[in-house]
Amino acid sequence: MENNLSNFPRILIAGTHSGVGKTTITLGLMAILSEKGYVPQGYKVGPDYIDPSHHMSVTNRPSRNLDTWLMSKDVCIELFERSLSGSNIAVIEGVMGLYDGCLNGTELGSTAHIAKILNTPTILVVDAKGMSRSASAVVLGYRNFDRDVKLKGIILNRVKSERHFSSLKKSIEENCHIQVLGYLPFDEKIALPERHLGLVPSVEQELSKSVYKKIGNLMSSTIDIDEFINIAKSTGSIPFHKNTIFKGINDRFYFRLAVAMDEAFNFYYHDNLDLLESYGVELTYFSPLYDKYLPADIDGLYIGGGFPELFAAQLNSNETMKESIRKAYKNGMVIYGECGGMMYLLEQIVDFRNNSYEMCGLLRGTAKMENKRQGLGYIIIKAAQDNLLCRKGDVFRAHEFHWSSLRVPQDTQYAYTISKCDSSKTQPDGLLAERILASYAHVHFATDSRLILHFLQSIKKA
Repeated sequence: MENNLSNFPRILIAGTHSGVGKTTITLGLMAILSEKGYVPQGYKVGPDYIDPSHHMSVTNRPSRNLDTWLMSKDVCIELFERSLSGSNIAVIEGVMGLYDGCLNGTELGSTAHIAKILNTPTILVVDAKGMSRSASAVVLGYRNFDRDVKLKGIILNRVKSERHFSSLKKSIEENCHIQVLGYLPFDEKIALPERHLGLVPSVEQELSKSVYKKIGNLMSSTIDIDEFINIAKSTGSIPFHKNTIFKGINDRFYFRLAVAMDEAFNFYYHDNLDLLESYGVELTYFSPLYDKYLPADIDGLYIGGGFPELFAAQLNSNETMKESIRKAYKNGMVIYGECGGMMYLLEQIVDFRNNSYEMCGLLRGTAKMENKRQGLGYIIIKAAQDNLLCRKGDVFRAHEFHWSSLRVPQDTQYAYTISKCDSSKTQPDGLLAERILASYAHVHFATDSRLILHFLQSIKKA
């Protein structure tokens, strides 16, 4: 179908590489747009939960993920189109470098691929530290690598001085024929704190909004915002596509599903939550950290990822919540946990300092935090057993990112075998118990519409 919002103002912020300042600049632009009376809708390319949490803090609208490796082209466009309602400009933050995606050598999962399928003008963020004329060579390479990407402007980060900026701007515009919209000087006051999984989520940062405002105020004087808006308004039409995810949902499941949501558990694709509601599910939120008991009259439990290892002592001490979950499971509750959610369902978590904390104990084993990353990237899942999401033999795509390892009994029956997107080597993942599925895999239900349907049917049968 043709998008009736085909010329909707939209722009994409890409980078030459990870850590170049995409998130900082995206947040600053969102803050400026909001200050000017616009209603920006945020998006993040790739499987990321933390950057969208910051987008939402600035815009007061849920940010959405777009990923051409996890989803089809049509699904990405559908999710983009669906979430535009109520906004008047779309700001998409890229992932890694402009052309980086799945490690199989294709453009799948890359920022460039999203820019092309959404026919969206792109602004490239370049780290200018230690460069002057050489920055032109960098920009020229990014422009020429794929001419189908509409590279319409450059923003320079970590600029030393006005003199430095003038030199960079002159060289890039004369040699690359792309306008330089401005720059961001290095300023420690606008740095966002990081830790082992990346930026600290906005839910844990009380001062986030003041930082966003500082970024916006700084950028207002160093970036040509009017030209940025003009570029966003210069878009062409969004390509034809089929709506297959939210359209035509006929099955209705009038359940109450409890969703864990606090500082320890907040990694959810917002479209997953919207999809559940589209099937008639009532979502009720609770905190394993602060609430004493689960919500009343619930039919299922969904515990997403997050940072339970950083709140393990508090989770351990909330005995009434753990007992409430055990009791609900004993009475027939269906439970699905992803990554941090799985860790909470285990017998214990061992943190970075080797301290051990008791968790729910519904699954046998321990999650131990390690001194290096244990899993990162796109994965292909094949079901080894029937489970809450799929049947034995089913294959679908997902993502993993974790620093913990599992210590489980030798007779453990795994739900899945997984392989990397660029490798045929397999390993087990996913822990099973009756009416429980928990794994390191982060699953976007728009990857395969059968997953959510099977999950809801599993609750219905319980």
